[in-house]
Amino acid sequence: MDLVGRCQIVGKRLAAWPLPGAVLLVFLIFLVEGMALSPRTLMAQEGPRTIEVTLGTMADLVMSSSFSVRRLRLDVERERENLRAQRARLRSSVDLDLTVPAFRMTSEPRWNSDLQRNEIIQENTRRWEGELSIRQPLILFGYPTNGYFSFNNRVYRYNQIDDEGHSGVEYYNRYYISYTQPLFQANRLKNDLEQAELGLREARLEFNSDIVGILSAVSEGYHELLDEYYTRSIRRDMVAHLERALGIARELARSDSVRSMDVSQIQIELANAREQLQGAESSVRLLSSYVKQELGLAETDSIAFQPEFRLDPVPIDMEQAIQFATELTPRLRQLDIGLRNRQIWLDETRSRGGFRVYLNMSYGRERLDPHFDRLWVHPENSYTINIRAFLPLWDWGGRKARVKATEVALEQARLRIEEAELDIVSGVRNEVLNVRDRENRTLSMRDNLSLARQVAETGFQQYQAGAITVQDLLLSLRRESDTAENFLEAYVAWRESLTRLQSRTFYSFERGEPVMEWIAAEGWIEDMEEEELER
Repeated sequence: MDLVGRCQIVGKRLAAWPLPGAVLLVFLIFLVEGMALSPRTLMAQEGPRTIEVTLGTMADLVMSSSFSVRRLRLDVERERENLRAQRARLRSSVDLDLTVPAFRMTSEPRWNSDLQRNEIIQENTRRWEGELSIRQPLILFGYPTNGYFSFNNRVYRYNQIDDEGHSGVEYYNRYYISYTQPLFQANRLKNDLEQAELGLREARLEFNSDIVGILSAVSEGYHELLDEYYTRSIRRDMVAHLERALGIARELARSDSVRSMDVSQIQIELANAREQLQGAESSVRLLSSYVKQELGLAETDSIAFQPEFRLDPVPIDMEQAIQFATELTPRLRQLDIGLRNRQIWLDETRSRGGFRVYLNMSYGRERLDPHFDRLWVHPENSYTINIRAFLPLWDWGGRKARVKATEVALEQARLRIEEAELDIVSGVRNEVLNVRDRENRTLSMRDNLSLARQVAETGFQQYQAGAITVQDLLLSLRRESDTAENFLEAYVAWRESLTRLQSRTFYSFERGEPVMEWIAAEGWIEDMEEEELER
């Protein structure tokens, strides 16, 4: 019974129900119907599906269900939140430090200068204290100086109890402005912010690199499918040709008994061809099952694949390809980020254990009084100036060795950049030559395949007319099959070279645009928020 029928039956019964019970019943019915029409149930009702597999659909399915893509997005999100946290350090922060309470009753030796001896002094105090601080990093022209301004208000209640049990309560209040500035050392505030920005850039570059790698793997899987399906098509054509030849041979054998041997030869070839076709069918089934698993399809689903050949020549300029490889790929930019991180590391290594100075200044108003309500009446000026310097004298060469090790690491980073530049140029040049060579082979084999098919068709006519032997006919059929396989091999090698060149340059020469632009246009990734990094 459908939902409308059930509602009609329920409607007749609602008249006898009180209003709250009727409302509850209606709610439960719609809840049950909603569960029955849930997405899981609807998917079960849909039954087996047939998915038409193309390079585009494979990429869509992989990008929407890949755990690697989700993990990479979380990596970028983590670095973005880390950058937000570092930027938050550039803004004002408010802290409240409370000591509520601090009871102290201890006996300690103290030196008495009048008696020239130590005395055991008992301390019995009660202290309640709170300090409110508003801190703001000092930023000049957008540059963090590593110094801090702060506005502070400190209030405490101090109760000291003597041996006779008498207590003396004092209240203290001070509000003041403080400035703290480290000198002659690494700017931790600036370095942490820059490293967070570099971390986000590196995560995004890693994301882009892995996305292109995933799409390259998808392209490889697509061409494996094309290879298996077209190989099966070649095997089917061979079986069909041999069945046609067998029919012709049997007709000729009826009129000429000498031709009966031709029938036996063709039957042997046909049996072998059918065996090869069964092997191709098995390979297609196994690969289709693996592809369904990789694409996240159900076992009940099936895939429909139609081999498609894109044979338009792809013009590629060598120098332009090298330029794309150096400008668009993330490899050099990742190495530059590593170089900058080591430069920051060198700056901090030089600061650690070296000469440094801390400057602290404060100015404010304070009041000490036994009455709390007088703390803000007639306060007195108060100030502090503190300059603290650290000068290392001898550490057995430890700091010098640390600096030297960091400089060596920095030089290694520079060498890696030089090596990567040479490797990129060499790799792109070789891949461009591979693409050109395999493209020429593919187009040549396409023409040869057309010619082989014409020769095979002519061979049927000549064999039927008695102009050639059965061996000549079988040879022409084998040549057609071999030529088709050579064409397939050349085409797959060409497309794989194009995919590798695309991975090396991050540029699609078929589409005529950078890879990341058309990936973003497909909606597979979010655009990089460069303005967020520049703020």
